[in-house]
Amino acid sequence: MAYRGLTLKEDLKVEQLFSLHYFEYMSDFHYSGESHDFWEFLCVDKGEVEVWGDSRLYTLKKDEVIFHKPNEFHGLKANGRIAPNLMVISFSSNSPAMDFFRDKVLHINENERSLLGQILQEARTCFSSRLNDPYLEAIERNQLTEIPFGSEQLIRLYLELFLILVKRRYQLQEPAVNVQEDTDFRHPVGKFTKKKADKELYERIVSYMILHIHSSLTIEQICHDNLIGRSQLQKLFHEQNQCGIINYFSSLKIDAAKQYIRSGQMNFTQISETLGYSTVHYFSRQFKQITGMTPSEYASSIKGLSEQK
Repeated sequence: MAYRGLTLKEDLKVEQLFSLHYFEYMSDFHYSGESHDFWEFLCVDKGEVEVWGDSRLYTLKKDEVIFHKPNEFHGLKANGRIAPNLMVISFSSNSPAMDFFRDKVLHINENERSLLGQILQEARTCFSSRLNDPYLEAIERNQLTEIPFGSEQLIRLYLELFLILVKRRYQLQEPAVNVQEDTDFRHPVGKFTKKKADKELYERIVSYMILHIHSSLTIEQICHDNLIGRSQLQKLFHEQNQCGIINYFSSLKIDAAKQYIRSGQMNFTQISETLGYSTVHYFSRQFKQITGMTPSEYASSIKGLSEQK
């Protein structure tokens, strides 16, 4: 038999990566704007932010993403009340398929958000550039540690997959493919049903903890209020988030504390009391344990980065 190979089509290709950062802005952050001859998109992970591009002005909230086409003048500012967490990626692509994203503000789903998280995870390993620098102009490869095989290629593939899935979902108006879903061909329906039920239970408990972020929850109280056994609860969080539920709840509290610090409306004692800590010293100790910085160090570092220009 004479085999003949098929060269696979590339409907969308990313040529170069120009910037990639994830930043926790102060509530009064303002960037006057810039333009460049490549694509850029901004995605809101937490909070909200005001963004403009040419004559467009939008208020973006969690899981909303805005695309800036090449040579479009664009900028952003926080609204003075809510300190936002943003992810920004700029790249070049000459694919005609990118025309779909011109002047678009879109909403991403869980699968697409997960891809952005995987891009960020790979970038933290293979790049030495500070990803929390909003004025990053050149990405530098990490020369000090061994970079996992295929790391840069995965960033490109994840980015292309993110763009393809978003475009396909909006064009077809149907859910994007779950890129993390395992497939068991022996019992596909049963496995999918259990995974879906576990995911729904996990998300319900996370929502419960966010609702009680200002309280001091115990495992017993979480179990009682959500009608779940202690061992099942712990197993669920280890499977879904690779950590114990109290550790996860503590991380939620510290994330909230970081936003309070960046909003600049309360001192550390008030933040501690608002989040249900017994003392400000315990709050400070847990903050440093999770972030590697004291609340004061965090406030200084974020403010310093925000005022570089």
